[in-house]
Amino acid sequence: MKRLLILGAGTAGTMMLNKLHKALDPAEWKLTIVDKDKTHYYQPGFLFIPFGIYNKEDVIKPKEDFFPRNTEVIVSDIDMIKPEENKVLLSNGKVLTYDALIIATGTEIRPDEIEGMKGPLWHRSIFDFYTIEGATALAEFLKSWEGGKLVLNIAEMPIKCPVAPLEFIFLADDFFRKKGLRDKVEITLATPLDGAFTKPIASQQLGSFIEDRKIKLVTEFNIARVDNEEKKIVSWDEREVEFDLLVSIPTNMGIEAIERSGMGDELNFIPTDKHTLQSENWENIFVIGDATNLPASKAGSVAHFESEILFENILSFTKGEPLTASFDGHANCFIESGDGKGLLIDFNYDTEPLPGKFPIPGIGPFSLLKESRMNHLGKMGFKWMYWNFLIKGRELPLDPHMSMTGKYVPETEKEILEAEQ
Repeated sequence: MKRLLILGAGTAGTMMLNKLHKALDPAEWKLTIVDKDKTHYYQPGFLFIPFGIYNKEDVIKPKEDFFPRNTEVIVSDIDMIKPEENKVLLSNGKVLTYDALIIATGTEIRPDEIEGMKGPLWHRSIFDFYTIEGATALAEFLKSWEGGKLVLNIAEMPIKCPVAPLEFIFLADDFFRKKGLRDKVEITLATPLDGAFTKPIASQQLGSFIEDRKIKLVTEFNIARVDNEEKKIVSWDEREVEFDLLVSIPTNMGIEAIERSGMGDELNFIPTDKHTLQSENWENIFVIGDATNLPASKAGSVAHFESEILFENILSFTKGEPLTASFDGHANCFIESGDGKGLLIDFNYDTEPLPGKFPIPGIGPFSLLKESRMNHLGKMGFKWMYWNFLIKGRELPLDPHMSMTGKYVPETEKEILEAEQ
């Protein structure tokens, strides 16, 4: 019997497990999944915890609830992958062999990569919201904070869910307005980008939202260190931004086992064919989600669309057939903008986020690159869809390939696209 081994039981790994369990012949293929944790986190929900919209219990469930029966589940950290030997060494001492390997180990924040980040102010005046510990600590802090300089800093790209920092500052603006503290809070976004977002058309649109909300935007800020005594962040070119409350999105990196295995780039992301999702270096290894080095967003929607493509290619691989399914970099993200409204962006490797209606042309019900109540409801309703459909590998009425249907390019934005080319 052959073994298909999945490393990582987060969103991507669990989806693949459920899809393949239904499709592979159990007499021919044994499915094994490995993860260090028993708890599954609905990570998009972390954003809402600091503002009291969600609490910890809203975003956690046991991982075993989403594993199909008769699956071998191993709870252990990963020590090292030996791709030339088709082996995985676990921290608990076990050695697993495989015929096909799916790496879905994700990404994690590394505040230790920034001098002074994990100093005496860590989780006291400096917080993250990309972990459950950081999000809950920040929620507790905001209950009694009476104002000052709030700085949100992105250390470097890529990061998990690139729109989350923007959502945070929009929700913070709304949160402090409703508490009657907005005039006492100065909000600054310090980013290494030259604008509000990675894509120029969306950056222009989102930049206007930042300006309207009187949020200060500091661009091309590449953080070098955190000064805990003077409460300021300092860039490599010695620019300084003072804070009373620093919300950090530290360096995002793949897990250290990838580095120990010699399989990743400088950030421990694995070189992956951007269309087939096959490792660039080993034909029986496939990579999905945040663990890849793809030029696509590290977001849950991307993992979902990738899973549809990878499912087809894994089946082809097990039959010895060519890998014909092709991922186009499709990403689809709701963006909370505060006051019960939101935006929606839909794009891929080659196409910018554009205005229009989604998913039905001219009807929607969601509006692209336009603030609406419906987009907010879509964002909030996704949690139910996640727990009941997405993570279980069930089909959703969304094509994994991006469509231009319902989208248009206004004349002013055509100029932006032409300038980028």
